[in-house]
Amino acid sequence: MTILGIESSCDETAVSICKNGKILSNIVSSQQVHSNYGGVVPEVASREHDRLLNYLVIESIKEANISLNDIEGIGVTKGPGLAGALLTGVSFAKGFSQSLNIPIIGINHLEAHIYANFLAYPELEYPLVCLLVSGGHTQIWYIKNIFDYELLGDTRDDAAGEAFDKGARILGLGYPGGPVIEKIANRGNSNAIKFPRALMEKDNLEFSFSGLKTSLFYLVKKEKSYKIEDIVASYQNAILDVLVEKLIRSIKMKKVNTCIIAGGVAANKSLHNLVNDKLNNRINVYYPDITLCTDNAAMIAFLAEIYFMKGISSDLDFEVIPNLKLI
Repeated sequence: MTILGIESSCDETAVSICKNGKILSNIVSSQQVHSNYGGVVPEVASREHDRLLNYLVIESIKEANISLNDIEGIGVTKGPGLAGALLTGVSFAKGFSQSLNIPIIGINHLEAHIYANFLAYPELEYPLVCLLVSGGHTQIWYIKNIFDYELLGDTRDDAAGEAFDKGARILGLGYPGGPVIEKIANRGNSNAIKFPRALMEKDNLEFSFSGLKTSLFYLVKKEKSYKIEDIVASYQNAILDVLVEKLIRSIKMKKVNTCIIAGGVAANKSLHNLVNDKLNNRINVYYPDITLCTDNAAMIAFLAEIYFMKGISSDLDFEVIPNLKLI
């Protein structure tokens, strides 16, 4: 099947074409306007999606070297995400579906992040553990089989990506925080400051990063002797240390020999290095390419095709669900 994918859950406007499990085009337009505000402004994000979607669909079809009538189905993110941003993408996709008289399916953004790994590595086999870590979510999943998931751990407050963004804001480093923190951290001493690690008691797979953020705030407010590079490196290390420790616990708990890491924070090379160091090649670890880590429509189109091939689609009146869960 030839599937059009649309992603508009936050501040990336993305369109992709997938055919028989292969990505023919994958266009992502990041909304740089939000850097002026230190974070995503929902109303601005919605307007940008509305402005860009039609153009990106045309460009995606051209890049895929297909015609409009070759499209056999549409997959679009229905949640989780910003309500207005989701509604913009879903409304566009529904109109497109009606105009071409083709099926549509609303896709769970979290599930699509998981299946980005299967897009990148078709040889992946079940069962496996997935660390899903992004701006809005930090979770550990046990993937038993296709569409069969068990949630092992979730964040009680801030997600890891959110901790990066808020930390960067406290330090005056701009938005988005993850890439700039990683860049500066490479020049610092990650052991210079002992930031707190929450919920580290034995067998705990839950996450909490709000206390870490607060600790950074008071450090910056009171202490002026540390170098910015050392602060940033130590702050990043505190986040990554918790992620990797909980990942290792989940691998041991479920006795799997394969794990995947998904979501925007999966692009962090320091995370890769720490995972490799701690696991020492005892487990098969997979990371998708950076273009499939951050929000994109390729993962939406790919997962939509899987659903369509199983005869599953959505009614045209399906709603957006900003707080959509995977299970």
